[in-house]
Amino acid sequence: MRRILFALVAMAFAAGLTRPLWAQGAPAQSSAGEPYTIEYYYKCQWGHQQEFLDLFLKNHWPLLKKIQATGRVLSLKIESPAYHTMEDERWDYRVTIVYKNSTVATSANPDEEAFIKELWPDQEKYKKEEQRRFEILLGHWDLPVTDITPK
Repeated sequence: MRRILFALVAMAFAAGLTRPLWAQGAPAQSSAGEPYTIEYYYKCQWGHQQEFLDLFLKNHWPLLKKIQATGRVLSLKIESPAYHTMEDERWDYRVTIVYKNSTVATSANPDEEAFIKELWPDQEKYKKEEQRRFEILLGHWDLPVTDITPK
């Protein structure tokens, strides 16, 4: 019984010297008004990576570039891994978007629908191709990231 009590006291003492488990994690991303970065990951069905990229570059990249031209987005980058990983961790494309600030990143763009209609007058074709782009995805996730590099 004393051993158990000693172990519990030792664990409680050790926990007091470190951050509690519920406080673990990344620091807040940025201050209000500061740039806000989100990485968007896409995992395609095997054999459909190029089809996805072609559709992305045709039907989504121009929209992102148009939004960037308004100042809501500061930078855009598309990356693909050089090597493969285990299937569970695999991703095919990462799109990194640096937004003007967290408000812009997390709120709807009031001009987006008008931009879509302007960029793709054939809305039926656009919607069909966008549907196909998402049909060939196995997974998609968004990851806000924090730069914690020391100054």
